[in-house]
Amino acid sequence: MFITPHMLALALFMLVPTVYAVYDSLQTTRLIGGTHFSGMANYRAVLHSAEFWEGVRRVLLFAAVQVPLTIGLAFLFAAAFDAGIVKYSRFFRTVFFLPFAVPGVVAALMWSFLLLPGFGPYAKLADGIGLGHVDFFSSRMILPTIVVIVLWEWTGYNVTIIYTSLKSVPQQITEAAIMDGARLGTIILRLKLPMVWPTITMLFFLNTVGALQLFTEPSILAAFQPQSVSFGFTPSLYVYNTAVGSGDYNLGAAAAVVLALIIGALSLGAFALRRRRGEFA
Repeated sequence: MFITPHMLALALFMLVPTVYAVYDSLQTTRLIGGTHFSGMANYRAVLHSAEFWEGVRRVLLFAAVQVPLTIGLAFLFAAAFDAGIVKYSRFFRTVFFLPFAVPGVVAALMWSFLLLPGFGPYAKLADGIGLGHVDFFSSRMILPTIVVIVLWEWTGYNVTIIYTSLKSVPQQITEAAIMDGARLGTIILRLKLPMVWPTITMLFFLNTVGALQLFTEPSILAAFQPQSVSFGFTPSLYVYNTAVGSGDYNLGAAAAVVLALIIGALSLGAFALRRRRGEFA
């Protein structure tokens, strides 16, 4: 009785749209002739789309840079808060978490104006320290710029999760290590890190899945520099631009299903790895 509202919401907003997307991906709609069953034709088009796979390659590169940076910084700050070496840690933990409470669209717009060439303070700072004119929205810089924005958005959330996990480590273990003469760095890296590693592994997985669905930040930045954000800059943008921009909902649905299968395969791989390590029975 208690879980029924949740299950109804899950069915209405997740299962039904998923089933409809799969059904829609097997159809083809034409101006003359209407909608007819086309089988795997849309999937073949997606699998042979160089633009879609270029977007997949780009988000994998993005995840390979952004996820370790985010988790690494989050663990560093969480360990500092847990060790008590930061004064007013409750205040700073709140400050670190605040960016996560900012909607992604608002964060992307805010950073877009901060990094705007010739107007934003960071572009002026780069020019002032001798780096010259830096266009953060150029084709070469757009992906690092998105990494910075997402890093700002998500580090605080990961700090909160890792800090909570560190607090669950029994105090007696830490006290015994101190009595044995262990230094702070040794306690953090050799004692606490292995004990919270399952949490960090989970965060690696969640952040990677989020990275593969990258959409909000590049779609906002496209308004400032359309040439740097292509039609299929990320798989999610490819799905959106195909379905909404080009009006080909059937092909867009097929691309969404392919992306879901890629994420599902990575999820199963991560689950199998964690199970092999003994994190699951």
